[in-house]
Amino acid sequence: MAISDNLVTPAWLWDHLHEPGLVVIDCRFALADPNQGRRQYEQGHVPGAVYFDLNQDLSSPVQAHGGRHPLPHWDNFIAKLEAAGVSSGNGTPPTRVIAYDNSRFAFAARLWWLLKYLGHDGVAVLDGGFGAWQQADYPVSSAIPQPQPGHFRPSPKAAWVVTREEVQQRKDQADVVLIDSRAPERFRGEVEPIDPVAGSIPGAVNYFWQAVTDDRGRMRPAAELVQHWSAVKDTAEVIVYCGSGVTACVNLLTQTLAGQPMGKLYVGGWSDWCSY
Repeated sequence: MAISDNLVTPAWLWDHLHEPGLVVIDCRFALADPNQGRRQYEQGHVPGAVYFDLNQDLSSPVQAHGGRHPLPHWDNFIAKLEAAGVSSGNGTPPTRVIAYDNSRFAFAARLWWLLKYLGHDGVAVLDGGFGAWQQADYPVSSAIPQPQPGHFRPSPKAAWVVTREEVQQRKDQADVVLIDSRAPERFRGEVEPIDPVAGSIPGAVNYFWQAVTDDRGRMRPAAELVQHWSAVKDTAEVIVYCGSGVTACVNLLTQTLAGQPMGKLYVGGWSDWCSY
């Protein structure tokens, strides 16, 4: 079954895998080994899936400021989508995109958010990722597909993103909640395994991105997500960040699954903030 418009089960994907107008995108990645995801893809993936790399496809090159994973250059990203067979419609039904990883949605949610940002609503993530697909004994392929090119026209939602300056201006307002999605020990500044400075943005509250999944990497039930986000559901503005705008997208995804308005993304996150 499709759990929602934004989350599907392995059984749903298997039932719909060979339908026209469906594109599956493998987003597996490891921050500590940037080539690991591509190796895993080449060894075996959901049949017909194409591969998107966090560094090469879902981000643009790192600059002095802007964080470790700036948003991709849109022309490059759209060209990648079209090469994967993704179309935005234009007289035909838009392509349905299913994204998966094996990291509790960390990278699939980034692709999910990017497509939503560009106005493409027909995108969902695979519950439990590639591990759940394998556990269900569905077939795996090492064949590299050659999709028919798509045609994608973006309709970006610029208001979904906030800059460092906007965070500075708005974070202390009474009707604004600033959410840090990183692990609690990073939020508290006790450890910092990636960025040069430890700590968090003053005034932020901590909602660890992994708290929305169980120990198998599957999404918690909608009722639990509603409870998880209940403290901020009536807030006028929610701004979400993480280290570099990647795992924050898991929190944004789950706000949607909880039936709540999705917060805005401070893409640069802590890696941008501490660069100043």
